[in-house]
Amino acid sequence: MARKLSSIAPDWWDYTTLSDDIIRDAAKLTLRQMEKLSRPGFKVVMYDTLEDFYLAEALEYIEAWKQATPDNPVGICGPIGPTEQLPLVARLVNSLGLNVRSGHFWGMDEWFDGKKEVSLKHPLSFEKADRELCFNRIDRRLRMSDLNLHFPKADVKPYCDSWEGVRCAVMQGGQGDIKHWAFNDPLPRKGKWKNSPPPPREYRKLATRIVDLHPITLAQNARTSGGGNVTLVPKKAITVGPQETWQAEKVSIWHAGTHDNPFGLRLTTFMISEGIADSSVPMSLLADHPNVQFNFYRSGIGTCDVEMH
Repeated sequence: MARKLSSIAPDWWDYTTLSDDIIRDAAKLTLRQMEKLSRPGFKVVMYDTLEDFYLAEALEYIEAWKQATPDNPVGICGPIGPTEQLPLVARLVNSLGLNVRSGHFWGMDEWFDGKKEVSLKHPLSFEKADRELCFNRIDRRLRMSDLNLHFPKADVKPYCDSWEGVRCAVMQGGQGDIKHWAFNDPLPRKGKWKNSPPPPREYRKLATRIVDLHPITLAQNARTSGGGNVTLVPKKAITVGPQETWQAEKVSIWHAGTHDNPFGLRLTTFMISEGIADSSVPMSLLADHPNVQFNFYRSGIGTCDVEMH
């Protein structure tokens, strides 16, 4: 049977093309049921306060960098969205006097203006946010050099090469409305993928690359970062790919309830727990990664009950 057309953007794949059974089973999950969806290789963790939530996220940076030595460099790949952990990372490094000069950091993604990556002067620049919220705040005597900070550029080769010889202890991420990590959005519905989305094994072949962004991703970034001004948001981006993701020893996704919605949080948790990998829901492909952790702020999960506002 042919897959449904998207009810959001018919020229794209997305979660609305899934079977009604998956949609229904995910939407009816209670918070208590979500807590029980852990399985080997997939762990669901709940936090009762935002302070505990963001501190735990920041500590993943510290724990990764503490493992790094000149002969055994170790790093973390981190998102913009959420960002609240970033100043905490700098504060922890400075307060503990932690030498992180052997540590590495990979930014997950960056905007592409049609010719090159956006400059640090662009108001939505992810590299700018990482530097201003975290790295520029770390004591220079403790901080790694710029050679150990890797941000994706239009020429993706240096970024891809930076993963060689450095162990990525953890890749963090958030989840967008379109159920992506980084900018691994669903693909357009055209060409060989006109009638069905790419099989998971095909999508997983994708490395760091320049991508077209799903309309929902454009609207979400305008909402969360630009006051709703969609004209600020570039239509393309450079994103870390599944190839690099599967090099990370652990993938840790942080759900504060400020990016995706109650249904989306349930959908990807359900699909990963049940081993349902479908590239129309890119986050669900993590069902095949050997070590994934979903972190939730309990009060941010919400419900799928119908409420008229």
